[in-house]
Amino acid sequence: MTVANVATRLDVDVAVVGSGFSGAIAALALCQRGRRVALIERGRHPRFAIGESTTPLTNLLLEELADRYDLPRLRAFSKWGTWQRVHPEVACGLKRGFTFLFHHLDATFADDDSHARQLAVAASPHDDVADTHWYRPDFDLALVRDAEAAGAIYLDETHLDGVRDDGERMTLTGARGGRAVTIVADFVIDASGPRGFLSRALELGESSFASLPRTQGLYTHFADVERWDTVAPPDGEPPYPLDAAALHHVFPGGWIWILRFNNGVTSAGAALTDPLAAEIGAADGARIWDRLLDHLPSVRAQFVGARPLLPFVHAPRIAYRCSRVVGDRWALLPSAAGVVDPLLSTGFPLTLLGLARLLDVLETTTPGDKRRAALANYAQQTHDELDVTAALVGALYASMDDPALFKRLTRLYFAAASYSEAARRLGRPQLAPGFLLHAHPRFGPELRACAAVALDTPRDATSARTALFDRIDRAIAPFDTAGLLDRTRRDWYPVLASDLIANAAKLAASTEEVERLLERCGFRRKPVPGV
Repeated sequence: MTVANVATRLDVDVAVVGSGFSGAIAALALCQRGRRVALIERGRHPRFAIGESTTPLTNLLLEELADRYDLPRLRAFSKWGTWQRVHPEVACGLKRGFTFLFHHLDATFADDDSHARQLAVAASPHDDVADTHWYRPDFDLALVRDAEAAGAIYLDETHLDGVRDDGERMTLTGARGGRAVTIVADFVIDASGPRGFLSRALELGESSFASLPRTQGLYTHFADVERWDTVAPPDGEPPYPLDAAALHHVFPGGWIWILRFNNGVTSAGAALTDPLAAEIGAADGARIWDRLLDHLPSVRAQFVGARPLLPFVHAPRIAYRCSRVVGDRWALLPSAAGVVDPLLSTGFPLTLLGLARLLDVLETTTPGDKRRAALANYAQQTHDELDVTAALVGALYASMDDPALFKRLTRLYFAAASYSEAARRLGRPQLAPGFLLHAHPRFGPELRACAAVALDTPRDATSARTALFDRIDRAIAPFDTAGLLDRTRRDWYPVLASDLIANAAKLAASTEEVERLLERCGFRRKPVPGV
């Protein structure tokens, strides 16, 4: 994809650096508001990228952006059913929930009828309204094409090497196809990912997440990955097919993800703490993958006939937190401001929440004190949401050898996520302030406290452990709209209309309002084949 005969100098309202999904959506939205937009890409689509698994909140935020900016093609990507009907040419995966399986190293996976070593949390009642895994080579390309059609000037294979703020406007300089390129813009949005363009060009610096361990990543795309339900058939009827999910294999020191697309490709990779990565030599690509699977015989069974489709990527450092997020005429999207870990699929909702906020700033303010204050607030929210996510994920890493504690902590995430989605869908977003309810005066402090206590509680301190479990349950109770405290479900949690109806009061809603919400969202509507 190229733009023919592009001038060496462009004058635009907004320059968006990075044409992944967030940069392309930013360009789309701004073009819909009549802004002149340059969308700048260092590489070329289609391209390999990870960050692939959505959540109900992600898809709700897509709907909100699509409705706000009159983008029906974008809205169709928000559910499996509409995606298949409107965009069948764009590959994706069916995601019905989150599956966690807890392994001992060097041992075959085994569980009991209480599901002590697994957790399955459904995200949808049926396929038509299900979440998706984004096959980024197709998905990002489709969004870039839509941005071009909307009027964005798209420059791929453009290598930027400088940025200057002259006090009135921003000037970006670089080269494309051997020719110098200059882009002058009123505002620059950096969507180029962690340690991206503005971070480097402006030397913004990094700061660490206090409770998050240092981790490394290793990942690629595969063909012919076996289904888990053939390796270890479930004992009963799970709330969804366990492979139609973000499948997490968790073990002391790390975890493996498996995400299936409908084109025969499977995304798989590992996030490993530095000690485990050093033990098995994480920089060795395919050889480290084989060595890791040697310690996980049941996971190896899934990959016995699999083959990598691309070279392995080794990320020597996953987590990243940029010290600065905004200037007077520029801002980093959350995906460029920080990365925590893919463990809970938090990257997409964090980015889309931030994108909506930043677009609002650009729409409702002009350069000056008001915009400066709005950007400072955007930066604070971005850091706060990254930090609370890191606090919870850090506690989860510390409990990867303790499935009972890991599962209890994870329910904090699912309680906050499901409550937030329901509140927004009911038109009451004020009930759920901030990602993971971190700005809620009751839930936010308890989430952070429970995560901190989990890091400090010795595993053999029975009374302290029991107290922590009780505290987590108490924190969840006022926000549990998904039956997460129902122990009879044996850690298999379906999506039930009865749960939401029974907990309508927690959402300041009537039973009738919740019934109408369920109808509106297609909760009970069974999909019609071929429609």
